[in-house]
Amino acid sequence: MRLILLGPPGAGKGTQAQRLVQNHGIVQLSTGDMLRAAVAAQTPTGLIAKDIMASGGLVPDEVVVSIIADRIEQGDARNGFILDGFPRTVPQAEALDALLKKKKLKLDAVIELRVNESALLARVEKRVAEMLERGESVRADDTPEVLSKRLSNYRAQTEPLVHHYSDKRKLITIDGMMPIEGVTAEIERVLAAVTKADETTQAAKHKVATKRAAGPSKRAASPSKARKAAKGAKKAAKGTAKKAKSKRVVKKAAKKATKKVAKKAVKKGTKKVSKSSSVTRGASRKKAVKAAGNRTGRAVKAAAGRGRKAAKKVAKRPSKAAKRLTKRR
Repeated sequence: MRLILLGPPGAGKGTQAQRLVQNHGIVQLSTGDMLRAAVAAQTPTGLIAKDIMASGGLVPDEVVVSIIADRIEQGDARNGFILDGFPRTVPQAEALDALLKKKKLKLDAVIELRVNESALLARVEKRVAEMLERGESVRADDTPEVLSKRLSNYRAQTEPLVHHYSDKRKLITIDGMMPIEGVTAEIERVLAAVTKADETTQAAKHKVATKRAAGPSKRAASPSKARKAAKGAKKAAKGTAKKAKSKRVVKKAAKKATKKVAKKAVKKGTKKVSKSSSVTRGASRKKAVKAAGNRTGRAVKAAAGRGRKAAKKVAKRPSKAAKRLTKRR
């Protein structure tokens, strides 16, 4: 679990950080401690920080981020960590985001301990008064005046940071004015909810990945389906072609039969005319030809009628030749 703990001076960050370390087996990473450790170990980054600190300057963000990058690689930080005192500004937060992304690490939550500043100042004043009554020394940064200034600086620096993590849906705000046990219990409750949500998300991702992995095998079966469909289409096309050919044969046979009937009728009519002409020799040639012409016309019409009827019958019932041809094919 990787966490950032935010809160003004006197909010109880140190106490809650120690409890999180004990409850979750993670390490607390303080920027001050990390800088001092890097300087003591004389690491390349530590030596740079040493020169800057010796001259009284502020250690640049890139140096601090580099020290954090080295620290989270150590074995005790692999189970998780709490960052204390960093980031303090939005540019620092963005640099940390880039570092975690590069290392493929996820920030689980940013816990902000929110307090009532007036109540906090009253609490500090009471504590200082009690210490003075007992004759104990009071540190300069523990006075209400100094605390008021530190709270003002915290507000100016941290408010934009709160918005940054709120936009990323990482911010969890806890009422820091509750008793210590109450604050601890609330932190544990929200962290349990975060863990559960992460597990649900991971399960959903795993399900999607499993489906994608199964996809190629399903797609591999599709060529056989395509072949089957192509075979069916080919068969259907063959059947359609066969039917079309059969229709052409029937049509041709019908046309032939019509011509034959018409020809036969005309021939018969012509024979009758010739016979009639020889019988009526006594009639005038002109009258005989006219009568013969009329009869021939009627015979042709009758033959054409019979031809049409025959064609219809043939069209309805394919000829034997057509049947044989269809069967043979």
